[in-house]
Amino acid sequence: MTASGISQAAVETFAARERARFLERNPKSVALAERAHKSLYAGVPMHWMADWSTPCPLFVERAKGARFYDVDGHEYIDFCLGDTGTMFGHSPDPVARAIAEQANNGLTTMLPGEDAVVCGELLAERFGLPYWQVTATATDSNRYVLRWARAITGRKTLLVFDGCYHGTVDDVMVRSRDGETVHRSGLVGQAYDLTQYSRAIPFNDVEALEAALAQGDVCALLCEPAMTNIGMVLPDPGFMQKCRELTRKYGSLLIIDETHTISTDIGGCTRLWNLDPDFFVVGKPIAGGVPCGIFGCSAEMAERMLASRKQAQQDSHGHGHSGMGTTLSANALAMHCMRANLEEVMTQAAYDHMLPLAKRLADGFRSLIGKYELKWSVTELGARSEFQFCPVSPRTGAAAEAAFHDELQMALHLYLINRGILITPFHNMTLCCPDTSEADVDKLIATLDQAIGELLAIPGARL
Repeated sequence: MTASGISQAAVETFAARERARFLERNPKSVALAERAHKSLYAGVPMHWMADWSTPCPLFVERAKGARFYDVDGHEYIDFCLGDTGTMFGHSPDPVARAIAEQANNGLTTMLPGEDAVVCGELLAERFGLPYWQVTATATDSNRYVLRWARAITGRKTLLVFDGCYHGTVDDVMVRSRDGETVHRSGLVGQAYDLTQYSRAIPFNDVEALEAALAQGDVCALLCEPAMTNIGMVLPDPGFMQKCRELTRKYGSLLIIDETHTISTDIGGCTRLWNLDPDFFVVGKPIAGGVPCGIFGCSAEMAERMLASRKQAQQDSHGHGHSGMGTTLSANALAMHCMRANLEEVMTQAAYDHMLPLAKRLADGFRSLIGKYELKWSVTELGARSEFQFCPVSPRTGAAAEAAFHDELQMALHLYLINRGILITPFHNMTLCCPDTSEADVDKLIATLDQAIGELLAIPGARL
């Protein structure tokens, strides 16, 4: 691949040197990796952890704020932050206290406490939707909201954008290819045809959006306000408003998933851009890193949900068999931590600190692109910023994907890791948290400057 303007041979030379450096400086991680292969599939507790740029997993000993420390004693500035799971820093003090408080007062009872009521009130005030439910993950939230949307509308087809990310919900694992919806590549064990009730269209394409909705079979459009997983893709001016207008016109619901874009504003893009969704989803950071997801709905949706549930229960002998919910959803620990996070961590002051740092980081990326005359670009949204291997920020998932250069990205990430900096894997996204400092941002830019300089110094690096 040559989209980056840098030769594959130079990238391979650069990466080989960094792999050797990693193995030399991390003997304890190497030893743990060898040991882990005897009991853990792929040597990790969750197989994604084997897909980083490192030659073996980097084993972490502890984390706090914007820092984590590996088993070999190295300190890292963390711009990945658990891929948004710890967007407000590792183990914020109020959340750590909440965990300790709840530890001796019951972790799960399958009954509500006052924390649940307070969280519902805080969520309604913050995001503008009156009614809330709590799940274990944002994937669960999206899955359950999709069930509700199908029940409410009597329609089966889900509409998503090509390159979307909404967790591991089966129905979203589709792509758009030459105007046709196809299965996403790489799916394991897929047993049924996802394209039967799922449709994918390009982001920022109003004509395709209206054509898809006009077929009259779409229960809902499930979307992020900006795409964040295939590389960052921002909406064209007015596009999200068109999503709301056209879903209403054709009787479909609008589901906004802000699990990643919650980094934009204390009320998400939903409040910032006045998106007015029927359903709203967040997961990952909502309880400060403790597993938890939420979804909110309008008063109209709540009424229609009640009617749908009554209808579904007519031929049922018991309760709870709706196809939604898990035993550990809304457990006491998650609720206590979410309350602490909403009240004391996920504050306007936190955003006021994070957003200028992300702007400083994005400007730093741009300065390096100019310095080295690279045909790259920078996309930023709130506390999130990313450099991409294309001259102009992409407008669609397909364009973002076309700019990928996996080998180059992984080589640059490994260089940063070897010098005490972590950014999000699989693309070049960074997050700033309330514990990130200007010095941290400047160190990332200086280290990336050094990396690009060394890479381009390899003979034949430029194409």
